[in-house]
Amino acid sequence: MKYTDINAKKWDEWSKEKWIWTVPITQDQYQEALNGSIKVYLTPQIPVPEEWFSNIRNKKILGLASGGGQQGPIFAANGADVTILDYSDAQLNAERIVAEREGYQINLVKADMSERLPFDDETFDMIFHPVSNTYIQDIMPLWKECYRVLKKGGHLLAGFTNPDIYLFDEELKVVNRLPYDPLANFNEEERQEVIKNEGLQFSHSFETQIGGQLKAGFKLVDLYEDKGTDDLSNYMSTFIATRAEK
Repeated sequence: MKYTDINAKKWDEWSKEKWIWTVPITQDQYQEALNGSIKVYLTPQIPVPEEWFSNIRNKKILGLASGGGQQGPIFAANGADVTILDYSDAQLNAERIVAEREGYQINLVKADMSERLPFDDETFDMIFHPVSNTYIQDIMPLWKECYRVLKKGGHLLAGFTNPDIYLFDEELKVVNRLPYDPLANFNEEERQEVIKNEGLQFSHSFETQIGGQLKAGFKLVDLYEDKGTDDLSNYMSTFIATRAEK
């Protein structure tokens, strides 16, 4: 089984458990979006600044590995033509449920973002990519694919983890070396344990996260830092969001 298949099944499990990043927005939240609100998250706590969005009505937006019925409905309510790509059946089904409940059209695509994206060149005006590339081993090809499928002048909005979080265990002791890669550095027993608890995650350096976007051809426009709700976030920023332009 491919490691990305393992992660997709893990997200299906988390959906059944109603983990926070798998729970769709409510009808009240959708109504707020119909009234012009665009409150979406690339990282856990800070909403994306609304100035990061120009008028999205009739714009083609790709939610990249962002199923779950959280961002897609809000973009649709604001008049965008939304496509959601995800590799988890449960996350895609959450999108379908909200679309049927609220009566809008959305394009749902099941695909592995570690492979070539199933879209033509220059298809989208914006890509919205919340923290999710931590579940693929190599992100450099992904940035190139994002550049390929974006229109000239389009924007990539991406959230990702600070790689330093993978140094620590729950007691904030340094236990791992970076890069954190369970496929390359763990024995089978260790690997099965992390799969059970957190899926197969990978740390990615700032060189590959931000530098990778630049090498793909993007221009960095803005960024901000964020924190989670874990103990480590009491001491450091654990997430970053970037806005880049093609």
